[in-house]
Amino acid sequence: MARDAFTIGSESIPAGTRRTVDIPVSTLSDHTPVNLSIEVIHGARPGPVIFVSAAIHGDEVIGVEIVRRLLAAEGIDALAGTLLAVPIVNTYGFLNHSRYLPDRRDLNRAFPGSAEGSMAARLADVFLTEVVKRADLGIDLHSAAIHRINLPQIRLSPGNARLRELGEVFGAPVMMNSKLREGSLRMAAEEAGVDVLLYEGGEGLRFDELGVRAGVAGILRVMHHLGMISADFAPLPDVTPVLSTGSSWRRAPAGGLFRGYLTIGDAVEPGTLLGAITDPFGKVETEVLSDEAGIVIGRTHMPVVYEGDALFHIARTPRADTAVEGVSAHLDADPLFDEDEII
Repeated sequence: MARDAFTIGSESIPAGTRRTVDIPVSTLSDHTPVNLSIEVIHGARPGPVIFVSAAIHGDEVIGVEIVRRLLAAEGIDALAGTLLAVPIVNTYGFLNHSRYLPDRRDLNRAFPGSAEGSMAARLADVFLTEVVKRADLGIDLHSAAIHRINLPQIRLSPGNARLRELGEVFGAPVMMNSKLREGSLRMAAEEAGVDVLLYEGGEGLRFDELGVRAGVAGILRVMHHLGMISADFAPLPDVTPVLSTGSSWRRAPAGGLFRGYLTIGDAVEPGTLLGAITDPFGKVETEVLSDEAGIVIGRTHMPVVYEGDALFHIARTPRADTAVEGVSAHLDADPLFDEDEII
């Protein structure tokens, strides 16, 4: 028997078809409409409903490219189940190259939102109601903020065995437990009974090929694991992800001009030289050393730093060398802080 059509907003999408659905959110001051645009692929065969979302923070554009490549991936139109792909959740921030909304609120602190609330609350309410609550699973795509870069990594809700399993399937080099935060999409989704994998990779306002490839491949592997696509369309994992036991930021011991010697994916030991900070005249140089063993999963790109600025994010892992090999494989193959809390 044929599947029922999938209804979202005012649209009804027949089984075996795909359509872009625009759900009204607001109107700009110049009368330009603002929509939440969703690509719905409603498979002819039964299966789970998953959503993939990007640009909840408007400057995290790498997720938009991941969704674009996902929608163009071979075999995606023949999937079982339903895919709800939202390349740009925070249209306001995306257009303004900003992490935040015009009212200076962080959308990822506004959930579950309210139809009568602030701009952020209203957008959160529409996204949660129309997309998240219709799904069985979500994959939310993020990147570092501007002037920083993150190694591809999966962040898990502590104690969630299902997400731990799906994180291993995703196949990013590193997995980390990250507590749920009040007002976040993950917390609101979990309260609604929807598990969400959070992917981090790349940097703000930039495309990073490593981060894009790891994101697309990971989503396809999860879809295969859920029975939505065949193994022919899911890249084989390059490495078994390493579960980090914790992480810390190495901060600038002095202000000045920073030169970083290591990058994301590099393994470190206590005493490893990470970089150096000098004054503009080159008379005083302060070395930046690692104080623990692990793998660099994030770093700043800013050469001008103040004392106390976050420079290197190091994840403690029992198998750092293995994780580093995974980074190279992705390139060869076709209490954890949020970004606004690091500074």
